[in-house]
Amino acid sequence: MRDRSLPDDLGTAVPLPAAPRRVVSLVPSLTEALAVTVPDRLVGATDWCTHPAGLDVPRVRGTKNPDRTAIQALAPDLVVANQEENRRLDVDRLRAAGVPVWVTVIESVDQALASMRRLFADVLAVGTPEWLATATTEWARPPELPGTRVAVPVWRDPWMVVGARTFTGDVLARLGLVNVFAGSPDRYPHVAVEELRAAGPELVLLPDEPYPFTADDGPEAFPGTTPVLVSGRRLTWYGPSLATARAELVAAVGRRPVT
Repeated sequence: MRDRSLPDDLGTAVPLPAAPRRVVSLVPSLTEALAVTVPDRLVGATDWCTHPAGLDVPRVRGTKNPDRTAIQALAPDLVVANQEENRRLDVDRLRAAGVPVWVTVIESVDQALASMRRLFADVLAVGTPEWLATATTEWARPPELPGTRVAVPVWRDPWMVVGARTFTGDVLARLGLVNVFAGSPDRYPHVAVEELRAAGPELVLLPDEPYPFTADDGPEAFPGTTPVLVSGRRLTWYGPSLATARAELVAAVGRRPVT
C-alpha cells in the first residue's frame, strides 16, 4: 500500500492508503449519501439513519453514544463523522484504536456541497455523484422567496429555534427568507414562546424533526401567525435530498397552508 493521507474538514490528516471499501457512517445525512452512491461500501450506520428506506446494515447505536466496540468489530477502513453531530471523545477513541475517522464540518449549503464532493471524489475515488451535481446547480439559483420573515423552531418545552451559523439558517437565506433569529449569538438559542412571537415572524416553519411538530402539536402556539408544516429532512439534511429540497421548500412555503 502506498502512504497517503488527506486532511478532513477540520484539517486533521486521515490515513487513506487506498480508497476505503468498508465505511461506517455516524451521520444520517451522510449515511443516505453513501447508501445511494456506494451501497456496497457502507457496512454500518447509527440507529438514527433512516434513509434510504429499508436500509439494511448493522447498527452501531446513536450519533452521541456510538458503540465503539461494535464499530471496530465491523473492521471499517473509514468512519465518517460530523463535528456537530458526533462527540470529539468518540472520534479520538476510535482513532486511538487505529480506526481512521473523517470528520465533516457543515454549517452552510456551500460547505455541504464542497465537503461531500471531497468525500466522494477525493476520499472514495468515485467522482461527483449525479445527485450532488444536480444539487449544486439547484442551489446556485437566485432566491425565490425574498424578504419573508420566518422563525424555525426545532424543539419545544423548552422552545429552541434555528439561530446563526447553521446549515438550516443558510438554507433559509438561500431561499431569500429572513430568519428573525439569525442575529443570535447562539446556533440554536433557547427562547420563551412569548419571545418567539414577539420577534415578529410572518411565517413559523414547523419541521417534523428533530421535534415532530404536527398539525395538532405546534401551530396552536402561534395565534395570528401563519404556521407552515415542512419536512425536517428538506431543511436539515445535506445528502441526496439536497437535489430536490429547494423546489419542495419553495412549494411548501409558497403555498403557506394555514393549519
